[in-house]
Amino acid sequence: MTPFRHQGGVLHCEEVSLAALAKEVGTPAFVYSAAAMEQEARTLKQALAGTGDPLIAFAVKANPSLAVLATFAAQGLGADVVSGGEYLRARKAGIAPERIVFSGVGKTESEMALALDGGLFQFNVESLAEAQALSALALAIGRRAPVSFRVNPDVAAGTHAKISTGGAQDKFGVSAAEVLAAFARKEELPGLDLQGVAVHIGSQLTSLDPLEAAFRKVGALIGELRSAGHAIHVADLGGGLGVQYDPAAPQPPSPAAYGEMVQRVTRDWNVRLVFEPGRLLVGNAGVLLTRVIRVKPGPERPFIILDAAMNDLMRPTLYDAWHGIEAVEPAGQRVVADVVGPVCESGDTFAKARDTDRVEPGALMVIRTAGAYAATMGSNYNSRTLPAEVLVSGARWSVVRERQELAALTRGESLPSWWAEQAAASA
Repeated sequence: MTPFRHQGGVLHCEEVSLAALAKEVGTPAFVYSAAAMEQEARTLKQALAGTGDPLIAFAVKANPSLAVLATFAAQGLGADVVSGGEYLRARKAGIAPERIVFSGVGKTESEMALALDGGLFQFNVESLAEAQALSALALAIGRRAPVSFRVNPDVAAGTHAKISTGGAQDKFGVSAAEVLAAFARKEELPGLDLQGVAVHIGSQLTSLDPLEAAFRKVGALIGELRSAGHAIHVADLGGGLGVQYDPAAPQPPSPAAYGEMVQRVTRDWNVRLVFEPGRLLVGNAGVLLTRVIRVKPGPERPFIILDAAMNDLMRPTLYDAWHGIEAVEPAGQRVVADVVGPVCESGDTFAKARDTDRVEPGALMVIRTAGAYAATMGSNYNSRTLPAEVLVSGARWSVVRERQELAALTRGESLPSWWAEQAAASA
């Protein structure tokens, strides 16, 4: 589904004019389409329907907005969390404990205790040392910890190096041999209920081949564990399916193709499957709405300077990521320009030599595919305030995160007490 369409020469999110929205909430602002998220969730559920009773746990790190999480909760999805904060967000959004998976390579004791106290489907444990710490904690507070071991399959994901997580050199997971050894020593982990294995090889994957290779290794490991006498009930296959940022790039695999591959590979596993989609469900459901501050001549081409910056959308700076950029009210003329933000970094660049709409100062533009790994990675760099976030449903819209006020930038800060003492002494 394409929720962002021009109507009467103005770009809309569903039935809401982005020009009218900018007048109400200002810029920059993230705008999300509820209908697009709901449609993506339904499409994925249909694609995975043949796998039995899967737990589809939205990767909260992709977009932790309470409104986004509640939208997916209403579709029956769970949550994949990687911190205590994400766990609390998932619970506040109405996601039931038995639909929460706690992943992450560096869980702290306080985070483990939070999830044990509140309940969850399982921890995805990433080392024997973590399992031992979790076992001791569970015993100390009188709880049992449901656990799957995350295996590192040593499979190249074929994605950007910074979001590839399944290679032997990556910090995530343990080898199959270590998983076998951990299950063999389960009597030394009395606080744990070992229920399965997990795998996740990376994000923004554009081919099913590395996923299938990783899943086949997981299937072989399940067979080995069962041959050794261990009961395996769960296999968490992670997430990672990509979305199309650049229309000129090849289309990523469809959820239907992914579902067919999963069914083929896992047909004889006899486990409950868990999936952790993130970008796939929300990436194309959001845009960053921004206004042109000015157009500055350059030696080769003009600079279109936006009021959005790298602290609002880090992906182009961090990953050299491509995002579509267009005018909200295009006049029909084109220009090749560099599209940049106002932050004092040369890296604060959204696009170089981009063929885009010709715009004047004050014009509105959108940066597309900004629903995932965008607002969640924002910062106050250059002492800039965080933008508003808006959820649209049909002709209705609501600000679901208020624009941060300037006064909030120094809230919680203070000068050392001795400065006042020194000032008084010198007065």
